Amino acid sequence: MASKAAAKAVRNSDAHVQNATLKSQPTTVDFAHYRSILRNQALVNEAEKLFTSTKPTTYDVDSVVKAIDAFQVKAVAKAEETTVRINEELKELQETLNNIQDARSFDDLTVEDIGDAHPHLRQTVETMMKKGKWTVPGYKEKFGDLALA
Repeated sequence: MASKAAAKAVRNSDAHVQNATLKSQPTTVDFAHYRSILRNQALVNEAEKLFTSTKPTTYDVDSVVKAIDAFQVKAVAKAEETTVRINEELKELQETLNNIQDARSFDDLTVEDIGDAHPHLRQTVETMMKKGKWTVPGYKEKFGDLALA
C-alpha cells in the first residue's frame, strides 16, 4: 500500500511541475502576424474574438480529493478485512488438507469404520436386510443390470 501512496505522491509532484511550467509560458497570440499571412481576415477576427472572450475556468478539486481520500480509507479497511477472512479460510483449508493427508488410505478402511463414521448407512443396511431387499435404489438406472441370466 505504501508503494501506491508513493506513486500517487510522485504523480502529484509531476503534475505540479508541469502546471508551473505551463503557467510560466507566454499565452499571448500574435493575431497581427496571422492577419498578414492569411487571406481570410474574418476567420482571424473570429479567432481573436473567441480567444479574448474565453476565460479559464477554475475548479474546486479539494472536495473531490477529500472524497477520493475517504474512499481510499474505506477501500484499505475493506482490503484488510478481506485479508483477515482469506487468511482464516487458508488456515481452515490447510487443516482440511492435513486431515486428508493424515487419513488412512481407502484400502485400509473396513465396513465397521464406515459404519462408525456414518451410522445412517448402518441403519439403512439393517433395514434393507430386515425387509429382504437387496437392491440399492437408483443403482440399475445408473449402472444398468449386470445380471448374467
